[in-house]
Amino acid sequence: MIENRELRSICHASVGTSDVLKAKAFYQPLLKTLLIDLVCEYEHAVAFGKDGYPEFWIQIPFDKNSATNGNGVHFGFVATSKQQVDTFYHQALSLGAKDNGQPGLRPEYGDKYYGCFVTDLDGNKIEACYWQLNN
Repeated sequence: MIENRELRSICHASVGTSDVLKAKAFYQPLLKTLLIDLVCEYEHAVAFGKDGYPEFWIQIPFDKNSATNGNGVHFGFVATSKQQVDTFYHQALSLGAKDNGQPGLRPEYGDKYYGCFVTDLDGNKIEACYWQLNN
């Protein structure tokens, strides 16, 4: 039997923050809308994932310089329904995120793609997306 970890194609991803506590206060309730939990926590970083596996990290940059974000870089989180996408979006805005694309179909990404886009408190671009496999 293949372990859940062996099904992953990416070990983890991380984004920078200037304030770990503020980022945790943003991401913990937001990612909970997608059933993603806080799985580990350090003074300089927090990590979120499922089944205890830390897939998404928010951290003070290793070199201790200012956290920056990349143009064209964003992270998409898996939603299991359109409702989860909608809830993620509204929760993000209520936590201080900036709108970067309301929930909806995105035919330019595929006719079964439904997603939303926001920018977090540090300017990182994130999304929740649902691929509707059955009509």
